[in-house]
Amino acid sequence: MDPKWNNDLPIYRQLRDRVVAMILEEVLVDGDALPSVRNVAAEYRLNPLTVLKGYQELVDEGLVEKKRGRGMFVTAGARRQLMKDERQRFLDEEWPKIAATISRLGLDIDDLRRHSDNQQAPGKGEKDE
Repeated sequence: MDPKWNNDLPIYRQLRDRVVAMILEEVLVDGDALPSVRNVAAEYRLNPLTVLKGYQELVDEGLVEKKRGRGMFVTAGARRQLMKDERQRFLDEEWPKIAATISRLGLDIDDLRRHSDNQQAPGKGEKDE
């Protein structure tokens, strides 16, 4: 986890978001233990209650489960649920802005495909010798 904190968002929320990113990126997978509240608090010099609040949000969302005396663990299907939620959020919130920009610029699907293909081509950006 990145130890830098953004002043625009509560730290407990940023901590929650970082764990979500780790699940989405498969750094944490179903059944993995989250680092202990004490370890995270000590490593990042946070109040343990702040860490606990971030973890509790994950529990409330069903992404993490508490196992008494053992810690907190990623629930089965957490990534699948997050992907579903993130895709829907993208379609509801981000895509309308992107679609409006595409329309405003007069781009069409062929333009976008060509550009995407060029960006993904092997050796893109390498100079010929």
